Amino acid sequence: MTMQNLTFTNPALAAQLIQGAVGVLPTDTLYGLVASALVPDAVARVYEIKGRSDHKPCIILVEGIAAIRQFGVPEAEIAQVAKYWPGALSVVFTHIDQQFAYLRRELGNPPFRVPGDAALRELLHRTGPLIAPSANLQGIVPATTIEAAKNAFGERVDFYVDGGRREGEPSTLVSVEGATLKVLRQGAVRLLP
Repeated sequence: MTMQNLTFTNPALAAQLIQGAVGVLPTDTLYGLVASALVPDAVARVYEIKGRSDHKPCIILVEGIAAIRQFGVPEAEIAQVAKYWPGALSVVFTHIDQQFAYLRRELGNPPFRVPGDAALRELLHRTGPLIAPSANLQGIVPATTIEAAKNAFGERVDFYVDGGRREGEPSTLVSVEGATLKVLRQGAVRLLP
């Protein structure tokens, strides 16, 4: 694919992602390096482009709770966090189905988030779940502008979506442990440890 500058409303954006494209777009917190979570080759390409450690799982953005169910996440665990979504809470659940083993890493299952941004959720409605680690090379500060992302990735990605400067606080990261949530990273959603 030839690298393009796209917008959320461009039909080509969803079509490219469904077909396995990798690109940069604004999320509800920071810019993300995104690809379909349902296309293993696209997931692998994100790791390669970013230089991300194979041990670390990537965040998965979903349109809503129904999209999380397709991964086989326990219903009781979903119920514990549903009140925080949509919003900047990323959740690591205890289980995902074996068919999604390529999303697991040595450090565990991938976290899921239902983003607060309505335009992004509409895109997710069209594309299905997207992996979306921050748009930066591993070990470098996340890009806050599309120009910074282009400097990092150049033409190694298929598209860029400019959302202006992004300096939002990262999401709060938690894991579900029995009947409690364990805070792994305090962020935009304030939870007691």
